[in-house]
Amino acid sequence: MMKKGLVVYKLYRALTHGLSPLIRLHLRWRRFLGLEHPHRWLERLGLPSQPRHAGPLLWFHAVSLGEGMIAVPVIKHCIRRMPHLNVLMTITTMSSFEVLSKSLPSGIILQFSPVDTPTSIHSFLDYWKPNAIVLMESELWPNLIMDASRNGIKLALLNARMSEKSFKIWSRPVLLPLISLMLSKFSLIVPLSTEQGIRFQLLQAPPYIINFSGDLKYVIEDFGVNERGRIDIDNLRLELTQKKVWMASSIHSGEEEIILGVHNALMQQQPNTMTIIVPRHPQEGREIAKKLEKEGQNVVLRSQNEKFKPGTDIYVVDTLGELRLLYTLTPIAVIGGSLLPGLSGHNISEAAAAGCAVLTGCLQMNPRVLDYEK
Repeated sequence: MMKKGLVVYKLYRALTHGLSPLIRLHLRWRRFLGLEHPHRWLERLGLPSQPRHAGPLLWFHAVSLGEGMIAVPVIKHCIRRMPHLNVLMTITTMSSFEVLSKSLPSGIILQFSPVDTPTSIHSFLDYWKPNAIVLMESELWPNLIMDASRNGIKLALLNARMSEKSFKIWSRPVLLPLISLMLSKFSLIVPLSTEQGIRFQLLQAPPYIINFSGDLKYVIEDFGVNERGRIDIDNLRLELTQKKVWMASSIHSGEEEIILGVHNALMQQQPNTMTIIVPRHPQEGREIAKKLEKEGQNVVLRSQNEKFKPGTDIYVVDTLGELRLLYTLTPIAVIGGSLLPGLSGHNISEAAAAGCAVLTGCLQMNPRVLDYEK
C-alpha cells in the first residue's frame, strides 16, 4: 500500500510542478478580481513578508475564518505553556485575514498559506523552518504533508473532519494508497466526532494517533465583535422583539432565491416576519440587498447601521465575525450551502450551541416548517 501511495504521490508532485506557471497566473487573476491580497498575494507562492525570529516555531494552518477561530484558543494555550514559542498562522481567504489580522494576540505571525506546489511549499518550509505543523479540520495537501515529514517536522490534524463526499473520493482504489500514506505521517489526529474518527481509521490512519476531544467549535471566541458591537446587537435584539424572526446563514449564490420564496410564503401567514440573511461571503451581501430591493423587498443592510423602517422585513448581514452572536437573535436557523445541487452544507454546531432549531439539507421548504407557533 505504501509503495502504491508513493507512486501516486510522485504523479501528483509532477503534475503540480508542471501546473505551477498556470497556478501563478490563476493567483494573478484572483488578485485582479480582489480575491487575493493586492500586496501580499506572493505569500501564496511561499514568499514571506515578515521576519522569522529565533527559537522554536509552531505553524497553525487554517483555510477560512471559522477554522482560524477554532485555532486561536489552542494557540493561546500553547503560548501559556511555552511563552518563548513563536507561532505562525496561515489562512487562505481575504475575509479571514481581515478579521484575524485585527484580533489575533500580539506576537502571532499571520501569513497567507502557500499553494500546494513543490516550489511554494519548499520555499515556505525552508524559510520558516517550523518544528511542528497543526492543520485544522480537513487541510490534507500531499506536497505539504510529504515535504514536512521529509524534513522531520511533526504533523497534527485538529478538529479533523472529512465530508461524506471527500471520504468516498479518498476511498477510491487509486487514491486510497495516497491518503493512507499521508495519514501515516501524522503524530496526532483529533477528530471532531466518533463518526469522523471512524472515517479516518477506514482510510487507514494508524489507530494509536487518533485521540478525541469533541468539536472545538464549541470553545471558539468571538472575533470582530467589540463592546460597541455587542451593545449594537443587544439593541438589534430589542428592535426584533415584536417580530417573528428566522435566519438563513452561510447562504451561497443562488440560494437566496429559495430563501426569498420561503420569506414570501411566511409573510402571507405571519406579516410581522423578519428574515435575516447571512451570505457565506459577506461581500455578496450588498449585491443580494440590491437585488431584493429591485424586486420590491424592504431590506436593511447591516453594514449601513440603519434602523429598521416601517415595513422592513429582510435584514442582510454583510459583516464578519458576528455570526455566533447573531444566532442568539433567532429561534430558527436554516444553514445554507445545502439547498442547491453540488453543495455539501456547513457545520451546524454554532447555531445549535446558540439554542437554535436547525434546518439544513435539500429541503422541500414548506412555510409551516418554520411556523414555530405551532
